[in-house]
Amino acid sequence: MRRMGRAIKAGLLQVHSIAGLVLALMLSLIALTGAIMSFEDEIGDYLNGGILQVAPRQAPALMPDELVARLKAGQDAGKVTAVTLSSDPSAAVHVRFGRDEQGVRPASLYVDPYDARVLGSPRGEEFFATVRRLHRWLLIPGDAKGWGRQTTGIAALGLIVMLISGLVLRWPRRAGSVKMWLKPNLGLSGRGLHRSLHAVIGTWVLPIYLVMTLTGLWYSFDWYKDGVVRLLSRPQVAAAKMQPKQPRAPGHPEPAQAVGLDRAWTTFQREEGDRFSRALLALPAGPGTAIRIRSWGKGSTLDTTRDEFRVDAATGQFVSAERYADKTLGEKTIANLLDIHRGAILGWPGKLAFMIAAALMPLFAVTGVLLYLSRRRLRRPAQPPLGQLVPGE
Repeated sequence: MRRMGRAIKAGLLQVHSIAGLVLALMLSLIALTGAIMSFEDEIGDYLNGGILQVAPRQAPALMPDELVARLKAGQDAGKVTAVTLSSDPSAAVHVRFGRDEQGVRPASLYVDPYDARVLGSPRGEEFFATVRRLHRWLLIPGDAKGWGRQTTGIAALGLIVMLISGLVLRWPRRAGSVKMWLKPNLGLSGRGLHRSLHAVIGTWVLPIYLVMTLTGLWYSFDWYKDGVVRLLSRPQVAAAKMQPKQPRAPGHPEPAQAVGLDRAWTTFQREEGDRFSRALLALPAGPGTAIRIRSWGKGSTLDTTRDEFRVDAATGQFVSAERYADKTLGEKTIANLLDIHRGAILGWPGKLAFMIAAALMPLFAVTGVLLYLSRRRLRRPAQPPLGQLVPGE
């Protein structure tokens, strides 16, 4: 039995080492970019404090269509795809644009809601957009439609294998001792210190890494997403979410209609009153007149805690309404996956803990490589000194 246990541990060590050597650089890159994005919202608010607010006035704010028309008349900004409006009379309007013919997306703009005066583009937006593409798709062409999405998913699966195998390999004889689990031996040096840091700090961050990987897989594999939806959603909700999109007939594209925002915005305001703090109105990407509206309540502290509506821009009628308060616990978990992934579900302390854990990933890469090299040296048969050789050897 003991011999079998040793054989199993030897096999796990091989799996753990090979996965670590293959994925160390990629996992470090994904983790470091995630750490950089941990406080993106706070950094953005600090860098752009001068363009996020305006002086409130007695005059009513412009309706969305007039605001967009004035903005386009003042400059060639491209096709508007989304407008974020606020119930706060001192908040600027955030306008986003679609990609041009070369596939380049113009920088978004903050605009005065009373006269459509351009206040400026948010600083740091392009930097964080690049970091996000590196984190999610490794800057591989195609973004979410390319193979970078599956590559990061494979890396996440590899990390799960390393976490489980690492936990089994370091299981101490005195498993009930907190000191054995959580206290590194800093009095050691060389291979002993590397092993202690790798194992003990790995134990500290293991729960966080598991949360990161299990939620990150949602964005990599459709089969994983469908499984989570089936597991956590009500049957009718799961069936609606997994409904395949109707493909367009090749060679016969439907003509896109000119869609305005005013009617949808008026309907939304009439329905929601003063319950919302801000709302994002997204124009349809293709043919159709349904405008998607994401709404955040005044008490909302998380970006994912929001209501979603679809309003027909032609008739002003609600097509669908999905309120966060009406979701089950499982459906709220799905809605909050991004904030769970980055620790924001626990407030700023959770974001800080997840950021530190992500920033520590290179430590495991370095110590893991050093431990692998030291094992190779120990296994190498010692060569006898030249002075001890006899003729014929």
